[in-house]
Amino acid sequence: MSIAVVILAAGQGTRMKSDLPKVLHGLAGAPLLAHVMATAQEIESERLVVVTGHGAEAVEAEAATRDEEARFVRQEEQLGTGHAVLQAAPELADFSGDVAILYGDTPLIRPETLEAMQKAREEGASVVVLGFETACPTGYGRLIRDEDGSLLKIVEEKDATPAEREVSLCNSGVILADSALLFELLSEVRNDNAKGEYYLTDVIGLARGRGLTAGIITCPESETLGVNSRTDLAAAEAAFQARARSEAMENGVTLSDPATTWFALDTVIGRDVQIGPSVFFGPGVTVESGATILAFCHLEGCHVSRGARVGPYARLRPGAELAEDTHIGNFVEIKNAIVDEGAKVNHLSYIGDAHVGTATNIGAGTITCNYDGVFKHHTEIGARVFVGSNSALIAPVTIGNDAMIAAGSIITESVPEGALAVARSRQATKPGLGRRLMDKLRAAKKKKQEAV
Repeated sequence: MSIAVVILAAGQGTRMKSDLPKVLHGLAGAPLLAHVMATAQEIESERLVVVTGHGAEAVEAEAATRDEEARFVRQEEQLGTGHAVLQAAPELADFSGDVAILYGDTPLIRPETLEAMQKAREEGASVVVLGFETACPTGYGRLIRDEDGSLLKIVEEKDATPAEREVSLCNSGVILADSALLFELLSEVRNDNAKGEYYLTDVIGLARGRGLTAGIITCPESETLGVNSRTDLAAAEAAFQARARSEAMENGVTLSDPATTWFALDTVIGRDVQIGPSVFFGPGVTVESGATILAFCHLEGCHVSRGARVGPYARLRPGAELAEDTHIGNFVEIKNAIVDEGAKVNHLSYIGDAHVGTATNIGAGTITCNYDGVFKHHTEIGARVFVGSNSALIAPVTIGNDAMIAAGSIITESVPEGALAVARSRQATKPGLGRRLMDKLRAAKKKKQEAV
């Protein structure tokens, strides 16, 4: 059965104490909204509608970068969740299938959960609600079951009887229903309540009043975590990371210290990858099977191929591309550079805006000087090149295959294939002068101290 997703993302989020719209706050390297959109994409929704309000332009701009086919509608007045969903009706007028209602500030709902809700619809429920069991239900709406186990009604806590308040099955807010039925029911929702708002939850009572069945699917409480404050955001980060670490290990990744490994929403790690302690993956990282990432590395926007070895204390910045069996060692930074198969950059070096050829060895302390203060320039280093320690390659410059750069050289001109380049001042040695200078300096220091 086809499915569309409506994401409610109009709220201001005053408890965040921020000028940034709540759904744009970051979680695992991506806005909260991006997590919800990723879930919609994983279930292959045929249509995605985002309901915006506060900070609408910024929210829509971000969402468009995540899904260019996303549609947007605005809730100009904040009149409740039912009213918010109704704003999406024109964008779904020609859609035939189910609609899932998700929330831009509830980022951890799994695709598998929505698939379970779809299955419940296929098995006969007209409306399906996502619920969760909690030991502390205070503040949540309660899901009250009928004798047959179906959903009888949703009762807000302030309206619940003492017996209903004892119910631990709570409402997440996520609802799935046939599109035509959902909007038909929403058109009947009234705002005769204390807040004067139109509640999405009222569609359950309206459906039951028609003799229709409402089903319940449950999930862990952590999956339904909503973000309304910075404290909630930290809790969501912890929940995301716990899930990501567990999934990585289940898929064949070794984490030597899981609690100190941090993943982004889009991190891709192959099987048999070894990851040491205190490793941080920013957005846009792919690590192929069999690679090793040692302790205290920071990776972002990069690709690490099979058999590569990175770290410890290495930084891979956006545009870093490591081929198979490359070695990137301690205190090495790679930025917007391709390092070909078998090449080594093992110690205290910066390789930026460059191409390092196959089996090349970059000595300790080497820098590709890529920036002139205005423009970035490229360094091309061929295959099987040996670059001696403490060398500076002033871009733009090309080093030919099988060339050698003498240690301590400052290279300002291209080096032909197979050549040796030496670019450093001639050493001058003055016998005895070092001792005489030090004796003079020590005497001056002593005289200054005695004068105080």
